[in-house]
Parts: sequence; structure tokens; C-alpha cells
Amino acid sequence: MGILGRAASEMQMKKLTCIGMELQFEWEQVAAFVRQPDGSLFSWRERFTCFRYLIYGIVNKTNSEISLKFDDKEFYWKQNESLLRRLEDEGVVKLVFPLHEEIKRKQLLRNWALNWHDFTWQPIDEVYSYFGTKIATYFAFLGMYTRWLFFPAVSGLATQLIDFGSFQWLVLPAFFIFVISWAVFFLQFWKRKNSALLARWGINYSFAEYKASANELEPIRHYLSIEREEEKNFDDAPAEKRRLQRNEWSGVLLRIRNNAIIVLGIICLQLPFELAYAHLYEKTETEALRYVLTALYLVAIQYYTRIGGKVSVILIKYENNQGEQSSADSLIYKVFGLYFMQSYIGLFYHASLYRDILTLRKVLIQRLVVSQVLENLIENSIPYLKYSYKKYSAVHKKRERESPSGKSVRLSTRVEKEYLKPSYTASIGEELEDGLFDDFLELALQFGMIMMFACAFPLIFCFAALNNATEIRADALKLLVMLKRPVPRAAATIGAWLNIFQFLIVMAICTNCLLLVCLYDEEGKWRIEPGLAAILIMEHALLLVKFGFSHFVPEEPAWVRANRVRYVAQAQTVCSQQLLRSISKLDRKWE
Repeated sequence: MGILGRAASEMQMKKLTCIGMELQFEWEQVAAFVRQPDGSLFSWRERFTCFRYLIYGIVNKTNSEISLKFDDKEFYWKQNESLLRRLEDEGVVKLVFPLHEEIKRKQLLRNWALNWHDFTWQPIDEVYSYFGTKIATYFAFLGMYTRWLFFPAVSGLATQLIDFGSFQWLVLPAFFIFVISWAVFFLQFWKRKNSALLARWGINYSFAEYKASANELEPIRHYLSIEREEEKNFDDAPAEKRRLQRNEWSGVLLRIRNNAIIVLGIICLQLPFELAYAHLYEKTETEALRYVLTALYLVAIQYYTRIGGKVSVILIKYENNQGEQSSADSLIYKVFGLYFMQSYIGLFYHASLYRDILTLRKVLIQRLVVSQVLENLIENSIPYLKYSYKKYSAVHKKRERESPSGKSVRLSTRVEKEYLKPSYTASIGEELEDGLFDDFLELALQFGMIMMFACAFPLIFCFAALNNATEIRADALKLLVMLKRPVPRAAATIGAWLNIFQFLIVMAICTNCLLLVCLYDEEGKWRIEPGLAAILIMEHALLLVKFGFSHFVPEEPAWVRANRVRYVAQAQTVCSQQLLRSISKLDRKWE
């Protein structure tokens, strides 16, 4: 621990103190810093950062180059050069990655991934200690989302199966209002849970925002060549102001241009493909062929969407985004736009053109079942197949090299086995996002499907709840068994995905009102009768409720807010005392 502490001091790492302030870590003042929920001083991400600093910090401090040899290959270790960098450049070290800790991994397997007694319970603090903030936040969100899904699932089951007699015409509007209210409250209470988790993990969210803004300002500082030692007054530098404004607006125009390219690509290329699939689906007579057609369509569209994602990654490089997080958010929005069209245009086609609710229900079932099954197969089988193939190839090469007589050969070390496992990377833009990109994308698409077509098939919430209950364990097994231990990434919230969920709620209000109009206007004359007028009024009322409830429920619990206020008061007291002592010292010097 002392080695890590001194490394953190050398790196000038910022850590939360007992008075709520983020200060530069000092090993001699270790008692002043907040510890993790498991009692350790450093989080997994902080330990990983220190480890990288230590191993990459081994440099040649001699006055000459050092000759190194490996497998009859000779190369030179230059002065002040990192040894690990040199070994990576020469191909001696192929990859630097964190290993799984076997004791903790087995505990998580037993208590989490293989624990089927409570489908939604998760040891979130242990997940945070082992994987870091970003992955723990994802599983906390997935667990809360799954638990909350049981409410609309039960309501949808009752709506679908119970005959309410003369009040049947009120059932779907009431269910619609309940679902929208449920979604709004769910996201608000998630914000509360997120802030509580950050407080429990000792993460200062305001400081995380400050660091994010500092990262975003870094390109601007570089552009203006601003040194830390000298501060400039922009009021005296109109030329620099103009350059800064030009840089800002050029970035905005580039983003508008790239978004326009994506939209045109969707309209000109993806929209005809989606409409052709919807038309073929309608012309197909047997249900078996429809399932086959849906499966082929989903496989084909995966490749098409990945091409669009790669184009998005290229466009983002020319967007002049301010920071890596801003680029990652831009990628999320663009790729979700592609998947949004891919996932829902066929459903909109059936809902608006044919206005056949029974057919729409069949399409929903097929799309949800086939897509979820296909996603789970791809998500869990491909990493296993990749690992099996790499393991077979490695054993075969090792047998040829070490045991030509044909004796059995096995991989001897845990490092060899874990090296062959796939990394937890995103299918699109892996330099900006990790594997959580695909997991969050799957959740967002599911949320959009069950919300936007809730009135067409209320029972769909039951399918989503069952799928998510198994998804928790499947994702846990994937991370603990099939993949390398992910590199920890800093993330205080779910980021851009929260905005996407908010957008889907607004879309759900509009689409469900359209579905209700289709249900209650069977003649197709679109007359504004009392029932249809009530639907339009309900749409505007729900939009008002959606934005009103967002301010009705506080985004952080009272105890978190009270702690924050207390920390601010303590910090002010400490700063005031320190300032008074400094003033007293100056007075004595002047005397």
C-alpha cells in the first residue's frame, strides 16, 4: 500500500477528504482521505492508474544505452526511455491488461452471477470495488430498471387478460397514463439512487463535473497556447477572443454537417431497406417464414448499422469535439439514431399504414423475442467461440514447438489463459467506448419498444422483465468468465443514455396517442369526436406531466444534500482558519 500511496503522491492524484474537498493526495496525511466501502484506501481505478504509472515509470536512468536480448533479437534501451514502451515497440510485450483476482472473482461468481435466489439482487458495492464506477453504475441501473419493470408487467398482464366489461374502453388510456408516469418516476428515482451511490462510494460528483469540463477545455487551451504559469486577461486580447469564438462555432457547424450526413444516410439508404422489409413481412403468409425473415433481417441490419457506426466514428474525428467524453456522447447519439430507425420504422409502418393492432402485436412479439434471443446468442456465444479458437491455436502451436511427439500440452499459466480471452470492447468505436456501449444500447432499444407501443401490446412488459432478470446474470457471467477484466473507466452517471431514455418517453407519449386514435377511430375518418379530442388533450397533459414530475422529485436524497452542505461548511471553516493563520504570519513578518 505504501508503494501505491507514494505513486499516487508523485502523480498528484486528487482524492476526496473527510471534509468533502478533493485535495492532492499525500501519503503522510493518509488519515485525512476517505476510504472505500470495502475499507481500502484506493478504488480499483485508482489502483490501476498507480500500477500503470509504476510499470511504465521504469526508465533507463543511466548515462548510456543498454543492450537487451530476447529470442536472438537484440535492441537498445535508450536513456530516459520507458522499458515497457520499448518492449511493446519491439513486440516482446504484446498486451498490458489487468488480471482477474481469483478469490474475489469466485466470490462474485458465487454471490452474484450464479445466485438465482433473488433475480434482481446484486452486491453493487463489491461490483464497484472489483470493476469500477462505470460498470457498477450500469448494473445498478439494470437492477433498478428490472425491479421497476415488475409494476407495468403486472399492470400489463391484468390489462391483457382481464375483461373489464363496460369499462374496457378506459383500460388502455389508463394503462398508458400509468406507464408514462412510471417511466418518468423511474428516471427521477434513478437520479436519486445514482447520487446516493456516488456519495457511498466517496465520489464527489461536482468535482467529477469539474474534471470533465477541464478535459473539454484542454483543446481550447492548446489552441490558444495558454501556459499554466501565465494567466491572460481575454478582455485585453480581442484577437484571441475571435479565435476562440471561431473555434467554437466551427465545431458547431461541423457537428451540424455530420448529423445531416447521418440523417441523409438514414433517409436515402436505411429507410427504403426498412420499408422493403416491412412490405415483405406483410406479404409473407406463414408465421414460420415471418420468423425466418425477421431473423435474416436482424442479421443483415447488424452489418449495415456497423458500417454506419464506422462512418460516424470517422465523422466524429472531424467534429472538433472538446474532450473524449464529448466525442463518446456524439457517437452514442449518432449510432442510436441508426438503431432507432432500424428498430422502429417497421413497427411505425404497420401502425400507421395498415392500422391493424393484431398484426402489430405479432410483429412486436417476433421483433422482441427474435432480437433478444439473437442478441444474447451473439453476446455470449461469440466471446466463447473466440476464446476457444484462440486457445486451440495456442495449444497447437505450443505442441509443435515443445512436444512434437504428440503428448498433451496445456496452457501453463493464468496469464496465458486470460490473454486469449476477448476484451470488453464496443462493437462500434472501441477507442471511445467500452463494452457497456452495446449493453446500454440494448437496454435503450428495449425501453423504446416497450414504451412506444405499450398500448398495442401491454403484455410486452412481462417479456422485458423476464429478459432483464436473466440479462443481469448473463452479463455478470460474461464479465467474470468469458472476458478479460475490463480496464476501469471514470463515469459518475450513465451520461448520454439518460437523455436518450428521456427522449424515448416523449416519443412514447406521441406514438401511444397515435395508437389510441387508431383504436378508437375504426372507420379511419379521423374525426375529432369527444373520445379523440380527449386523446389529444391527454397527450398534451402527459407532456406537461413528464416535464413537471422531473422537478417534483428531488434528484438527490436529503441525506446526500445535507452531507454536501455540511462538507461545504467544513471546507469554508478550514479555509478561513488557514487564511487567518497566513495573515497572522504576514503581520508578524511586517512587525
